[in-house]
Amino acid sequence: MLLHVAAEIEHSLMVEYLFSAYCFGGPQVPSSLRKAVRRWQEIILGVAKEEMGHLMTVQNVLTALGAPLNLNRENYPWDIGLYPFPFALERPTLDSIAKYVLAESAPTWSDPPAGEIKRRAGASAHAVVNHVGALYELIIAILGRPDLIADSAFQARTLPLQSSWDTWGRGYTQGQRGQESGNVPGALSPELIVLRVISRDSALFALRQVGEQGEGAGDPSPAVGEESHFRRFLTIWTEMRQLSAADQRLVSQPVAENPCTSRMADDGSDRYVQGKQTKNWIANPAALAWAHLFNLRYRMLLVNLIHSMRPVSPQRDATPVVDRGILINRTFAEMYNLRVIASTLVQLPLDAANPRGLRAGAPFEMPYTLDIPQRESDRWLLQRDLLQASRFTINDLRSQVSSSNGLRFLAALESSDQLAAQRVDAILSDRPVMTLDEDPR
Repeated sequence: MLLHVAAEIEHSLMVEYLFSAYCFGGPQVPSSLRKAVRRWQEIILGVAKEEMGHLMTVQNVLTALGAPLNLNRENYPWDIGLYPFPFALERPTLDSIAKYVLAESAPTWSDPPAGEIKRRAGASAHAVVNHVGALYELIIAILGRPDLIADSAFQARTLPLQSSWDTWGRGYTQGQRGQESGNVPGALSPELIVLRVISRDSALFALRQVGEQGEGAGDPSPAVGEESHFRRFLTIWTEMRQLSAADQRLVSQPVAENPCTSRMADDGSDRYVQGKQTKNWIANPAALAWAHLFNLRYRMLLVNLIHSMRPVSPQRDATPVVDRGILINRTFAEMYNLRVIASTLVQLPLDAANPRGLRAGAPFEMPYTLDIPQRESDRWLLQRDLLQASRFTINDLRSQVSSSNGLRFLAALESSDQLAAQRVDAILSDRPVMTLDEDPR
């Protein structure tokens, strides 16, 4: 159960960080701040990518223990003092980033900014902000006890079923955490931690590495935890804190909090409160159409992730086993698609009747289910259905798009989907399919 909680937290933090990063920038940013804002954006995007590595590592621990995987997030089922704060999609402000700093900090952190950050974080979350590291400490304490979990519970034979850095870490530097990114000076290059588990020691090592990357091994001093998530968020918060209140409002676009595609207010208004969070309905038809496409591609990304972690034996299914490289490459492609669609949404008004008001944003709404079929051939039928749904959505969206860039992106997306559909058809028709790794070109 605690590992499932950890998986939900990593998924939620990844999405919240991505939403915050997508909001940075825009034409309203003063020229003197553009380099700093671009650096902040890249730093948070790097942290979000590392959270994906944490999510995959937790799945590997679950796999090694013979437990079901978990890629859910949405609403937290109960308050047990382990979730850092209520899930919320917010533009970057001193208050929202304070939540991230505190969640990633060590419980003993008490440097001078800690008092203000704790006040801002609590006010923003409407709750006490908990430390993510405390959950991992609890999991490590349990997994480290042979009297609670026997050595035989760790199944080394599951190694081929687990995700690895070799497949998910492509394009990222390994073993050089803290190095500057070549694209943006001052932004640390992300280091994906995707560790496989075959024993108690390897499970404890993997979880400790995840904790270290979050809060710097419990030591927030710059000399030790310079590249930790805690240190990176604290750096952004400190630099933003030095700006005037007016400039703080200009570093990101005025994106609505918790944008959604369903109008649920009883009084017919576009804003409603669910729990302690305010949700904003995307009333602009053009933005709503883009938001639906975003949700669909988000679902496709999650399905690719789950499918890649469900390899099958040829003896149990008539469909030949296809290398997971196809699914992994498509997952990375969906990450790019989501960023492009999100950058479009933050430029569109939430309500077409108020073009100078709040902007729409990426809704990141979870699909009705993340369950996938048991048979491999049926999983590929699901992939084909999602590609067909995307084709319908793109066709409906074209009438709402006036920009040449938007139309070019939709054309490129449709072309990519056609190639993906051809591969799926080849798999289902029992023809050989080459992955990008096997292609001699």
